[in-house]
Amino acid sequence: MAASLATAGSRSNRAVLLTVTCLGQFMVLLDNTIVGAALPDMQHRLHTQLTGLQWIVDAYVLLVAMLLLSGGIFADRFGRKRVYLTGVAVFTAASLVCALAPSLGWLIAGRVLQGIGAAALSPASLALLAAAHPMPQERMKAIGLWAGLSGIGLAAGPVAGGVLAEAFGWPAIFLVNLPIGLVLLLVGLRHLGESHNPSAPAIDIPGTVLSVLGVGVLTYGLIEGGARGWTSPVILGSFAAAVIFLAAFIAVEARRTAPMLPLRLFGQRLFTVSNTAMVVVGFALMGSSFFFSQFFVYVQGSSILRAGLQTLPVSLAMVIVSPYAGRLAARYGFRIVVTTGLALAGLGLLALGTVHADTGYANVWWRLALAGTGFALTLSPLTGAAIQAVSPQEGGLASGISSTTRQIGAVLGVAVLGAIVRTRQSGGASFGASLNSAFVAAGALTLAIAVFTGLWLAKSEPAKGSVKTQRATDPDAVTASNEASVNSR
Repeated sequence: MAASLATAGSRSNRAVLLTVTCLGQFMVLLDNTIVGAALPDMQHRLHTQLTGLQWIVDAYVLLVAMLLLSGGIFADRFGRKRVYLTGVAVFTAASLVCALAPSLGWLIAGRVLQGIGAAALSPASLALLAAAHPMPQERMKAIGLWAGLSGIGLAAGPVAGGVLAEAFGWPAIFLVNLPIGLVLLLVGLRHLGESHNPSAPAIDIPGTVLSVLGVGVLTYGLIEGGARGWTSPVILGSFAAAVIFLAAFIAVEARRTAPMLPLRLFGQRLFTVSNTAMVVVGFALMGSSFFFSQFFVYVQGSSILRAGLQTLPVSLAMVIVSPYAGRLAARYGFRIVVTTGLALAGLGLLALGTVHADTGYANVWWRLALAGTGFALTLSPLTGAAIQAVSPQEGGLASGISSTTRQIGAVLGVAVLGAIVRTRQSGGASFGASLNSAFVAAGALTLAIAVFTGLWLAKSEPAKGSVKTQRATDPDAVTASNEASVNSR
């Protein structure tokens, strides 16, 4: 009787843990798509231009990209519960700052804080879940539920963003995080158990700082170049500083015994090719998604609510197809599935480059769905390929790096495609024609990388040596880790 009660209590605690971790990751993923739907309302109410909208998105993504790997180590070293709840608190408080922001500057500052909170919350949520399920079979089942349930946030974002922005204005998209965050803090403080990894590696502070500075000033130059002029001293100086910071980052990482980014891993072709492709996936997916709602509102004259609904085919396609991507890769191999996905995504984006103000939605939605389907086929297998390229002890690290490279691509995608739009507009092109150029550029790059993976995404010998593992930080990485034994073809 006592044993059955203990088992029931353990199951109850695990159910609470699963709910708390899923809800935290749901909040992070919801933020990825809900903001895009509200960008037109932000532009109107904040009286900002395209550059301001780019910073609203990239300020968040940049911090997530650069701090994601460190967040996993922080959780292992200082306590997964502590880091998770700290991330939730920071993310929730930052959401309030965003909602109450009186100006663009305050909103961007709030988005930076949100990025810091998400970079702590996301890896810690998965680390908590993994620590509570020591048996591999139970762990993978729990992680599958975590990925599926939290992934609903991706599909809910466009609709929720459209409804809230239309009814209450853009601040409401951030206020929705407050009740979720408060519930997580109250339940988490009471029910979550603490756990550590005593053998976790030291935190790579120099590498983290240099990576933030390098990618940060590069992003500044790309976003502000269209407004200030590409040959202005400030922009040229930012590009020069980016080269210096990133060169210093590489030099530091090459000399550290426990770097955040072990450069030797890139000696494996499969690892290098998969991460190169992941940068392009992040670039094309996030860079093009940034403009979807703006296309429907400013080019086709839709309301904000309707535009949110009209962008739904992308996220729905990803939610529906993503669970099957790993299985397809297991059956047909990384190369075939990834190359097919990239080709579909590239064709979808090229097709979007031909739409205009008079194109009926019946001739638009399938282009969005085609792009979403293609990207869904690439995310999990690309991370699985990166995992297979390294030793088993480094699988978590490989999945974390794969997620980071995707986020870096996202930062650059918003910056570069935005620069294309601004440059075309400064040359006299309409906003619609400028968007077409951006979609075509993203599609062409995606097709080019499809050729690249078709030729080079093949298995190589695993990397020698051992580095302390880190947790995967998103559903795509988690799904891919289940497929780590897949052979590339």
